[in-house]
Amino acid sequence: MKKKLLYIVLVSATIITGTSCNKWLTLQPQDGITRQEFWETKEQIQSAVTGCYASLLADPAGTDRPLPEYMFLWGELRSDMITGGFGVTNDENDLMTANVLPTNTLAKWSAVYKTINYCNTVVDFAPQVLNNDNTLTQTQLNAWLAEVRAMRAWLYFYLVRTFRDVPLKLKSTSSDLDLQQLAKTSGDSVLMQINADLAYADSNIVFSYGASATDKGRITKYTVKAMQADVFLWQDKYTEAAAACDFVINSGKFGLIKGDGGWFNTLYYTGNSNESIFELQYDAQRLNSFYTMFATNKQRFIATNYVMDQVYTIDLTNDQNYDIRGQGGAVRTSDNLIWKYVGFNYPSLRTQDISYAHWFVYRYADILLMKAEALIQLNRGSEALAYIYQVRKRANALVATDLNPSPADKNGLTDFLIAERAREFAFEGKRWFDVLRNSKRNSFERIDILINMTARAVLGPRQQSAINKYKNPDALYLPIYYTELLSDPNLIQNPYYK
Repeated sequence: MKKKLLYIVLVSATIITGTSCNKWLTLQPQDGITRQEFWETKEQIQSAVTGCYASLLADPAGTDRPLPEYMFLWGELRSDMITGGFGVTNDENDLMTANVLPTNTLAKWSAVYKTINYCNTVVDFAPQVLNNDNTLTQTQLNAWLAEVRAMRAWLYFYLVRTFRDVPLKLKSTSSDLDLQQLAKTSGDSVLMQINADLAYADSNIVFSYGASATDKGRITKYTVKAMQADVFLWQDKYTEAAAACDFVINSGKFGLIKGDGGWFNTLYYTGNSNESIFELQYDAQRLNSFYTMFATNKQRFIATNYVMDQVYTIDLTNDQNYDIRGQGGAVRTSDNLIWKYVGFNYPSLRTQDISYAHWFVYRYADILLMKAEALIQLNRGSEALAYIYQVRKRANALVATDLNPSPADKNGLTDFLIAERAREFAFEGKRWFDVLRNSKRNSFERIDILINMTARAVLGPRQQSAINKYKNPDALYLPIYYTELLSDPNLIQNPYYK
């Protein structure tokens, strides 16, 4: 089996012919997996599932941003760790300064729904193969369905955290005649479906596919547990989140990569390390879009000065004493270039033709820090600190960033945890969601976390406007893109943008 999942056209022999669809979800796949006559053998199911993964890397039609780019933009642009470069677009700058309108292209969700529809197609049609291929077992079918249902849950989780209330589409669209105009479903109801999909996946998915690289690029039992922990934290279900983390920790299958000179190369440059749980695997046939975002003379984003000055800090007395996640990990300090996706041998870059750094979804450090977050909320501060310090020790975190909170100080522990997640997952698309999750707890009891981040992120004349906006919980979610509203009369704009 090849080291990385290839980006493939799902089944070229069965491409369907049809008119283009401009309706709001743009749900008619152009890859040929929807025709009922396709679903004859288990090999065809496998191809369709592989196609779902492939669609995560890039839009098959080549007309939209790849999903990891949306994940980066939604998770980082409103944070305090990134600023615009020479090539930043107006829409990106408006999101960074809390000046988003329904015409902003970053509010488009069609790329997410396109892959959701691919997953729905497998769920709808794969079971009929049991009637056509007597070599297909129910167990194998359930395992494939578990993969796509977990993928669907993960994508809906992005939508809920970004838009809150969204249309819940669980049936596939095979032609224009099947397109439905749907109203929004409440975020809480969508989360219920996410939990149901993950519970199904938890019961039916495999632990391993027989090869290490494949286990990192496909959803396994451990990926599902990581997803469940993440969702449970969002729902304030801390006992359940801790239990999901424990499953991964107690498996003994993962560990932190040793923080030595080979750390960056093993974890980020090569990928598929022992620390990885699930990562989207680019390769020479499917390059990522990060090189042009970060490493050209028209780079769209660079790290803010805050990243090295305060997130990681600098030891002015000993330049050999540094947090490995900062200089040469997240950032090239000479020019604040975002290093994680484009770096090679510090300070030298990859070349653009080998720009296939993977997009991390979950790794073991995430499990340890999600467990710490759950323990903080369960009033088990000493145990939480042990997990945080485990991550810090690997990274050689500097003394200046040790807030040294009391185990009984829940707010202090939370601040320490969020700061450590900023160091560990810089530019991995998690910062905004981490801050929002911890700010919204107990009816926005800690809105100060988000407001303080906004004050650092938005400077100049728009700062006070951004702070005032984000004091309104409705403003923390993106608007529905204007063309969706024009196409579907059942959709109602999110409250803040009416």
